[in-house]
Amino acid sequence: MKNLIVTIDGPAASGKEKISKYISRRWRLKHLDSGILYRRLAYILLKDSININNLNEIKNKLQEINSISFQKSKKIRTQEISKFASKIAVYGFVRNFINKLQHNFVKINKNKKGFVIDGRDIGSVVFKKADLKLYIDVNPEIRAKRRYKQLIDSGEKSIYPKILKDIELRDKTDILRKNSPLVIPKNSFIIDNNGSFKETINQIKKILPKI
Repeated sequence: MKNLIVTIDGPAASGKEKISKYISRRWRLKHLDSGILYRRLAYILLKDSININNLNEIKNKLQEINSISFQKSKKIRTQEISKFASKIAVYGFVRNFINKLQHNFVKINKNKKGFVIDGRDIGSVVFKKADLKLYIDVNPEIRAKRRYKQLIDSGEKSIYPKILKDIELRDKTDILRKNSPLVIPKNSFIIDNNGSFKETINQIKKILPKI
């Protein structure tokens, strides 16, 4: 039996992870956060002092990596790691490396009912033939406020105007990058996440009632 695949795409800090976790619990689907993989890789490169402007250094390091943890960790949720992850994500060979990990994840867990996978190119590139595609839409100011609160709650010092600037820059980078730019995937449902989470859930329930 074919595994059900639900993709969640959207810009940085749009609430993809929270929405994916809700869908995972509500419809008993295994959750995969592609952002964790990019952050994990960024952490490895940063820890090993790899020059991200030297493509050969990155490629050589990737050949040494046998696996990457899919688990969350506070150490990879910092602004520094976020910026680093954004910089390496523009490279096609890095995205191919991460995409392979995601496809392997689905194959290894083929006994599961299905998957909900979130990122910035999941429905448009990684899983083009997904059974259901959602795109999360939130304006930059609201995303910056939510990200600011998240960082403060986790004990990391932060400044709202700087976060907003970083998010707007990240959006520009994601949209304009040559490899797998951020787009609204074909045949996807757009979810407005500018309001309360309850309002967002109500939109989702109308789309995913029978899976």
